[in-house]
Amino acid sequence: MIWGLKTEAAFDVWSVEHLVMGVSVGWFSMYLANKIIGDEKISDKLKLRISFIITLLVAYMWETLEHYLEVGLAGHAVEYWLQGVEHWSNRLIFDNLMVMSGWWIYQQQNKMVWFARVFSVIWLFVHIVIFPHSMYLHQFF
Repeated sequence: MIWGLKTEAAFDVWSVEHLVMGVSVGWFSMYLANKIIGDEKISDKLKLRISFIITLLVAYMWETLEHYLEVGLAGHAVEYWLQGVEHWSNRLIFDNLMVMSGWWIYQQQNKMVWFARVFSVIWLFVHIVIFPHSMYLHQFF
């Protein structure tokens, strides 16, 4: 299934958050790439490659953490909120593809980072504090 609950589909409503997260992580990875390389005069392509690798690592580390939270590592309340373990295609391919798409958007439009940060904070606040059931939006979409 392409769209639906995260336990059954490649994409779910949280794919939107992964996209905007990718914009923020894209900024962070470029910042780290510049810090790692320093003021040395090297190609921008190398900085871009380092940024790409950092973003990909962060995306997969996040998915690993998310998996352990979904199976109850942080307790039953978090396990309930997360509503099951993501489908393998969602976890291994499409969420990370969304993060990398966000990274690409940041490379094209770096001013998008503030929009992404504000959107992310509001999205997380609403879907963690106000509605403590992460898959409720699928009742509407």
